[in-house]
Amino acid sequence: MRYIIWTALAMILLPVPALAASSLVFINGHIYTANSASPWAQAIAISGSRIQAVGTSKAARKAAGPRAVIVDLNGRTVIPGIIDGHTHTLYGSLELAGANLSTPERSITPDNRSEFVAFLKRYSAEHPKEKVIFGRADFSTTPPGVPSHEMLDEVATDRPVIVRNTSEHAVWLNATAIRLAGLTDYPLEDAAEEKGVLRDASGHPSGVLLEAATRLVDRATDTMLTQEEKLARLRFGISYLNSFGITSIVNATGSLAEIRLYAALRDRGELTVRTRTAFGDVGAHHKLTPEFLSQLSEARRQYDDEWVSANLVKLFADGGTGLIPPIIYEPHEYLRLVMELDKQGFQIMTHAIRDDTVHMVLDAYQALESANGPRDRRLRLEHLDLLRPEDAPRFAQLEVVPSMQASFCCSSEAEKVDKVNGWAIDRWKSVLDAGGRLAFSSDWPCMWVPNPFVAMAEAVRRDTWRSQDTESIAGSELGGQAQGGARKTGGRYTPQEGISVQQVVDAYTRDGAYAEFADSRVGTLEPGKFADFVVLSQDIFSVPSETLADTEVLETWVSGKKVYNHRAD
Repeated sequence: MRYIIWTALAMILLPVPALAASSLVFINGHIYTANSASPWAQAIAISGSRIQAVGTSKAARKAAGPRAVIVDLNGRTVIPGIIDGHTHTLYGSLELAGANLSTPERSITPDNRSEFVAFLKRYSAEHPKEKVIFGRADFSTTPPGVPSHEMLDEVATDRPVIVRNTSEHAVWLNATAIRLAGLTDYPLEDAAEEKGVLRDASGHPSGVLLEAATRLVDRATDTMLTQEEKLARLRFGISYLNSFGITSIVNATGSLAEIRLYAALRDRGELTVRTRTAFGDVGAHHKLTPEFLSQLSEARRQYDDEWVSANLVKLFADGGTGLIPPIIYEPHEYLRLVMELDKQGFQIMTHAIRDDTVHMVLDAYQALESANGPRDRRLRLEHLDLLRPEDAPRFAQLEVVPSMQASFCCSSEAEKVDKVNGWAIDRWKSVLDAGGRLAFSSDWPCMWVPNPFVAMAEAVRRDTWRSQDTESIAGSELGGQAQGGARKTGGRYTPQEGISVQQVVDAYTRDGAYAEFADSRVGTLEPGKFADFVVLSQDIFSVPSETLADTEVLETWVSGKKVYNHRAD
């Protein structure tokens, strides 16, 4: 079982120095532009940070002029930079540098107590200067199978131990971390947070926090890490994303403070992904207080460039814990919130897993469009694992963009999700066939690793997966592709909902850019747009679908600069 060592991986993933030339021409390539008017090309000419010309090798050479540096692609496939439309980059960056007990190879769960504790103890001993021991693991969020702080107390008592559930909707703490979070035997003043504090029969905190209660940990650890420590972890995480061809991200949780971190990296010239960050906390109720609205307005006013942008609010219609995800908002409460946020011009994205909450969100989106009048909203709906057949056409009708994660499909448990109606989960083709768009994403670090080509194979094939390591855990996520020790079963889950490679790439590029109001800058390879693109190890458009997941990123370019190189220069 391997875990990621900060210094070793950092040596591999730190951005590669950019070529100094102001003009570059990439010739003899197999280039998918994602531009429906001209989807294929041989060459790209770049001037500075932007694309100057796209077309034949001869035409691109001519456009760039005699002093341009020529790069021969030798037939390699090139696609636009991957836009990962739903991540939690700060969480992922912290966990990337921490102890990861849930990887594609294997999941070590609390059921294997001795190995679980030994793994964390070893990590703790190897990182004596870390103020907090961060971990990531699969564990039950459904009583009575929920673990308690005593197991983590065996790891350390001198430092907080914080193990995040792979869903990111729960955290597990040792006694030191419980005290750090300010938890006592007395109920919290915030009823929504108290609801997520699991307590024993005597009222003592058990060590596991669900949904909105996880904010207690976020607030506490935020004060323990210095600005430079946070920036170092983010640089590490962002370089990791670059290694998968990811050039833009949408942070599906965040705050003004987090946005300022990306701005600090931008100002230092160290930001190598474009960011758009939503205001929102996992499983939490938004309260439109003057302070909250002021921060939203400040973020919109200060951060609206090609590297750091905001103007996005994330709501949770339901959660991600328990045997059935809990409802977060009642319909009237949710409608009131989105109505007011929309009136003030903010883009809205909503997490919804259950079919009833998906339906509620679509109803609310329809109502606000009717009440507040027409404008370019690009309303988003995240996940929608379960979708009623009659709701599929509404995405096109209401111009709502579903942001979905192919990597969460398709565990062997999927067929058991809806026994009454028999609806399939992750109905990508149904949405597209009804005229809608798709934006694909990883939900990293919920998906480990955030590899879009592994996800691409799943979107096309819909292979079924099963993990013996995690099958005893109640309240785990619906999906399980290549994570938590999952293995293919040999079956395929509702393959009629599979889509083509080109449709997947469009969802990761052109339509991903549309979903974040960035389509005038990125998402396709055409003159005037930023030179964000990826050079691949194989032609994903022609190889057998069984080998799509084997695709490697050879180079990642952002604004005409090479930020990742698979090969040594």
